[in-house]
Amino acid sequence: MFLFLAGVRLMEDRVVAVKVVNFTKRFGNFTAVNGLNLEIYDREIFGFLGPNGSGKTTTLLTIATVYKPTSGDIFVYGHSVTREDYEVRKLVGLAFQDPKALWVDKVQELLEWHARVVGFSRGEAKKVVREVLETLDLWEHRNKYFYQLSGGTRKKLELAKVLIQRPRLAILDEPTAQVDVPTKHKLWNIIKELRDQGSTVIIATNDMFEAEKVCERVGIIYKGRLVAVDTVSGLKDRIPKGDVIEIVIEGDGRKDKAIESLMDLGRVEYQGNTLRIYVEKGEEKALLAADILRSAGIKVKSIMVKEPTLDDVFMYFTGARLVEES
Repeated sequence: MFLFLAGVRLMEDRVVAVKVVNFTKRFGNFTAVNGLNLEIYDREIFGFLGPNGSGKTTTLLTIATVYKPTSGDIFVYGHSVTREDYEVRKLVGLAFQDPKALWVDKVQELLEWHARVVGFSRGEAKKVVREVLETLDLWEHRNKYFYQLSGGTRKKLELAKVLIQRPRLAILDEPTAQVDVPTKHKLWNIIKELRDQGSTVIIATNDMFEAEKVCERVGIIYKGRLVAVDTVSGLKDRIPKGDVIEIVIEGDGRKDKAIESLMDLGRVEYQGNTLRIYVEKGEEKALLAADILRSAGIKVKSIMVKEPTLDDVFMYFTGARLVEES
């Protein structure tokens, strides 16, 4: 059953935060995004996964009303980005891919100015800025000029603007690029906390581990087209025979007969003392494979199920490797 309330569709009790309808964006003769349709739910962390130049940033900037669609429309909590851009901007906080500040801006002064712009009083601004700077381990950098900051610190400064604002829709473009691995994990936890406190979060990334670690659903975007949308596990399950059962065996037994039986499960590769069987739903078929081998008098030394990576998923849907593209 579908209900409509103030332009927002409720589907299975989930509010649609962002509805993208036949969105196309062209720059001259170049089509950056072509015919994109998508729904992103309230209080969801949604990720656009794709290489640089795929259309991720263009889509995010249009949702944030920086660009206008060439055709189609995007609705943010029922408000059109083409006709109600002022209302949309009240709901959106944006962390740019390339941090935005003047070279002579000081960290604390910049953030306090930002806090005042989004509605905090002078006293409130000082308090919330200190809290966010301490959360992001930036307090020691508060009096530094923007030009003195490393690339990773500038990225955290950009994220700080969104954390101060606590918008209904937070848009983060490559939020952990240029930061070290421990900091990535901390920022991912902070992003999840932002969602838990009521924000819908959209992330653009070409980091497969980031998409898998943070996002509830992922949209694969390639050459301006959205080619698949699902949970990470759902995307992996859509690869035919994408799971690999890897079995290390000992002793020949009735090996030929066993391999023939294993071929009923999926494609079989055999090298040295290692068998690899390419199947769907590998967890369910691993024990069956082990039983077939034992029945043939072959000892199973170890068995492991490997699911597809997001790079495998990207390859399946686009014909290209995300790692190479990025």
